Amino acid sequence: MFFSCVDYINIQLITNRILQYRYINGKKELDMSTNTNTGKKGKLSGKGSNLALQAGILAGAGIVSRIIGLLYRSPLYQILGDEGNGYYGSAYAIYAMVIMIATYSIPTAVSKLVAGKIAIGQYKSARRIYYCTFIYVVIAGAVAALITYFGAEWFVSDQPNAVLSLKILAPTIFISGFLAIFRGYLQAYNTMVPTSISQIIEQLANAVVSIVAAYMLARPFAAGTTEHAKYGSAGSAMGTGAGVLGGLIFILFAYAKRRKGIMESVKNDTSPDTESYGKLFRIIIATVTPIVVAAVVYNVLTPIDMKVFYVVMKMKGMDSLEMAKLYGIYSGQYTVLTNLPLAIAASVGIAYIPGISGVYAQKDMKKTNRLLNQALSMSMLVTIPCAVGMGVLAKPIIQLLFAGADPMAAKCMYLGFISIVFFAQSTVTNSVLQAMGKVMAPVINATLALAIHVVVLVIMLYCTDWALYALVFGSIVNSLLICIFNQRSLTKYKTGRMDNRRIYVAPTIASIFMGVVTIIVYEGCRKLLGNWVISMFIAVFVAIIFYAVAILKVGGYTEEELLNMPKGGLIVKFAKKFRLL
Repeated sequence: MFFSCVDYINIQLITNRILQYRYINGKKELDMSTNTNTGKKGKLSGKGSNLALQAGILAGAGIVSRIIGLLYRSPLYQILGDEGNGYYGSAYAIYAMVIMIATYSIPTAVSKLVAGKIAIGQYKSARRIYYCTFIYVVIAGAVAALITYFGAEWFVSDQPNAVLSLKILAPTIFISGFLAIFRGYLQAYNTMVPTSISQIIEQLANAVVSIVAAYMLARPFAAGTTEHAKYGSAGSAMGTGAGVLGGLIFILFAYAKRRKGIMESVKNDTSPDTESYGKLFRIIIATVTPIVVAAVVYNVLTPIDMKVFYVVMKMKGMDSLEMAKLYGIYSGQYTVLTNLPLAIAASVGIAYIPGISGVYAQKDMKKTNRLLNQALSMSMLVTIPCAVGMGVLAKPIIQLLFAGADPMAAKCMYLGFISIVFFAQSTVTNSVLQAMGKVMAPVINATLALAIHVVVLVIMLYCTDWALYALVFGSIVNSLLICIFNQRSLTKYKTGRMDNRRIYVAPTIASIFMGVVTIIVYEGCRKLLGNWVISMFIAVFVAIIFYAVAILKVGGYTEEELLNMPKGGLIVKFAKKFRLL
């Protein structure tokens, strides 16, 4: 799936902080208050009680991180080329899967369990959970790192030149576990700020070290050779490790700053029933397991696609170099570009999740339906025009970011831009189902979609000559199926009817007209000015203005609805000034 394991965990963290549960005499009591720290308070409790604000901070950091990740890909691509990107993509797919299974469920588990104890003033038990997860990470992280390092040849047997990159990534699995612990622990104290800043630092360090290390390691070899691609990929892997280490260093400083207040709360805790370490370990395992299962299902698509692609193409006689180049185009360019609008869509939708959780817990299905419609509407309002814009301007965008890129990258975007819409919709509906407590529904839906997707992909790869394009079509099939299955689940739980006109029809109509105007402006400016870069930026500016006007005209939004949107006051002011409302 295009959405990374990090994205999944971030959404889980926000969702888990939406509603705080208190455990009193063995019974679960729903706390609908805005301040979740209802128990005995230490110095740190009460900070950042505005969950919507915290979600916005984390989402904003995610967007900034994605933008940094997108920008540094251009110079990195110039060093690695399609072949090097293919080697790194192959290694990273395995790394992401292993790290997700081993340690990336920890922030969610720690945040959820520790926050629950803090809510009832059991700071000693909260501290014990921290110690237990620390031991868990040391063991799980070490085992996973060793398995990855010594099993690298087996994991990427179809691409031997990716072995070095995967071995370099292996220690990062161990380090990332500690980053996960401290992020989750601080989030339990109701602040997303350290996590958000650490994410940005992680991406910045990754960008700088990836470029420098890739250049230094590849420089001794002639450009365009396999050795150049192999060692450049290894340098990029070093950047990934440096990013995690940079994020860990910052989060340790953030923790050290708050440690005195945390330990003071523990010292002042007089609660009599401190749970045993054995019991806490069992609770942690029980909490981690469903999260791991869900995360694996959501993100297993990438390594499966990679494996299926390599196996089938090898059966058809394609050499490993060509396979690496083709997969490099897919993973290093196409998926990188499609990830940015997905992050924006998720960020827009996340703001509605707290409200959905609250009203659903109160069995108010009318309000649940209204907020669900608003969440999907806001997501599609952003995602559909982004997808259309990236589709019609695919060639200049890829030329700008990846100078000298293979024309197939643009063709992939032409064909696959619609998957952005489907994945965005499925991301929002996944979060809604989880917020409603139906955590297994999206897992089952994603598993079923994955099974069908694999069958379709194998058939397309084996029976056609589409190769790279089969991966694109496969992603469309997978994302569409998840949308359909999630919608069936929402209907099953009687969330009510969807306002399809507002959610899908109006943004689609406005985006189609915007797309036509965009391509006309781009081609016209390119012929007049003779500069495709300037023409592209002019076309994007015109597209934004045109879409804003068009959606207000065809969307039929009321002033109240517009005011409920982010920066709604400015939108209403703009609409009234130009008589669009």
